[in-house]
Amino acid sequence: MPIQILMPALSPTMEEGTLSKWLVAEGDTVSSGDLLAEIETDKATMEVEAVEEGVIAKLLVAGGAEGVKVNAPIAILLEEGETEADLDGFEAGGAPKAASKSATETQTKDASQPDPAPKAAPQSDPAPQASHSGDRIKASPLAKRLAKDAGLDLASLTGTGPGGRIVKADIEAAKAAPKSSPKAEAANSQSAPQSAPQSATTSTSESAGQEVGMPLSGGAADYLAKRGIVQGSYDLEPLDGMRKVIAKRLSESNNNVPDFPLTIDCEIDGLLAMRKELNSQAPEGVKISVNDMIIRACALALKHEPRANASYTPDGIAYHKNADVAVAVAVDGGLITPIVREANNKGLSTISTEMKDLAGRAKTKKLKPEEYQGGTFSVSNLGMFGIREFGSIINEPHGMIMSVGAGAPRPVVKDGALAVATVMTVTLTCDHRVVDGALGAQWLGHFKRYIEQPITMML
Repeated sequence: MPIQILMPALSPTMEEGTLSKWLVAEGDTVSSGDLLAEIETDKATMEVEAVEEGVIAKLLVAGGAEGVKVNAPIAILLEEGETEADLDGFEAGGAPKAASKSATETQTKDASQPDPAPKAAPQSDPAPQASHSGDRIKASPLAKRLAKDAGLDLASLTGTGPGGRIVKADIEAAKAAPKSSPKAEAANSQSAPQSAPQSATTSTSESAGQEVGMPLSGGAADYLAKRGIVQGSYDLEPLDGMRKVIAKRLSESNNNVPDFPLTIDCEIDGLLAMRKELNSQAPEGVKISVNDMIIRACALALKHEPRANASYTPDGIAYHKNADVAVAVAVDGGLITPIVREANNKGLSTISTEMKDLAGRAKTKKLKPEEYQGGTFSVSNLGMFGIREFGSIINEPHGMIMSVGAGAPRPVVKDGALAVATVMTVTLTCDHRVVDGALGAQWLGHFKRYIEQPITMML
C-alpha cells in the first residue's frame, strides 16, 4: 500500500511551516535516512529525512509552499514491488491546496460545474493502531530485514508508522528496550502516550508558534480605520512566521507574568582594561567582547544565587542545575536567543567562540532547535546602539532577563570627590512569582562585583 509522507511537527507547538524546497524528485528511489526536503519555520531551516525506503510517486506540495499544516500529506511513497497502478483509488487525505503539478492536475474541474456533495474527510489515525491485521503484518521492507537480523518477532511489536505500520524506529526501540514478556510489552504499549503517525522525521526539532491574527475579524483595514488611520495612507506588510511568534509569546508574557525591574550602575573601566589584556594574549581567531564577559558574570552570579536560576510552573518552582544563558541576537525580521549551555562551567575564550558561531548561524537561520530552545536566563544588550537604559519583557519560562545599556563616561563620586568613570547601566526584570525583590537585589550584587572586579571571574 502506498505510504503518505506527512509534514513533520518540528516541535510540540508547531502547527504549520514552509516547505522551502524538495531535495528529491518524482521517480527517485530513497532509503531510510535520505534527505527529502527542507522545512522552514519561524527561526530555522531544517532537513527532513526519510524513515521508509521506496520510490517517490508524487510530490503533493510544491517547493516554496507556505502555511503547510503539520501532518498534512506532502508526498506519496511506493514500497518495494509497488507500481503506479497501486495509486488507483488511493487518496491522500488533507493535502494542502498549495500543491505541485502532480497534485493539481487531478484537482482541475469545470468551474461552471456545481460542487458535488461534500465527502467525509479522510481521517488520519489519532494514534498508531496494531501493526497486524489477521495474519498479515504491516511493516516496511527495511523494518522486516532489521527485525530478521535482530531475531525479533514482528507480531509482538506495535508500529508507529502510518496505519500502525512497523518502521525502522520501532525495530531500534525494541532492540534497545529491556527484555520482557510480550504480554508486558503489550500492556506498556497500550498505557504509553502515543503521538500522531508520521512518515518522515527531522534531523532536529524546531520551535514554532501558533498564528497571531489581527485583533479584529475585519482585518488590518478595519482595525486601523477604527483607530483613525485612513486606508491607502500606509503600506501593509503581512506578518511572517517569526513576527507572529514574537507577537504571541511576548503578549502572553506581558499579560501573564507579574514582573518588576531592578536597575543598577556598574563601573567597567577595570573590565575594559582586562578585556584588552586578554585579547592581546588570546589565541588567533579569539576576540573576547564585553558581551562575552557579561554572559560569564551572569552565569557566575546565578551559581552564587541558585534560587534565582529558576522557572515558575503551575506545580511548583523549577530550580535549574546549570546556568544556560540565552542571548538576544537581532536577525532580519526579529530576534532569536541562542543559548550558551552551562555557561557557569565555561571560560571566556570558550564563551566567545561559541557566541560567535551561534550568532553567525542565527542570522542565516541555521541554528538547531536545541541551540535556542530552553535556557534558564536571558541577556539583551543594546549598548552597541547607544541605548543608555531599557527594560525587557521576560522570555518565559525564564525567571529573569537582564537588559544591558551602553557604557559611557559619567561623573561619579569616589572618596568624597568628583571623578569620571565608564559606567554601564543594567536593568534586571524579574518574575515576581519566582524572584522576590531582595533575591533579585542580591543577584545583582554578585553580578556587579564580577563586572567591577573582573579578576574574580577567573577564580
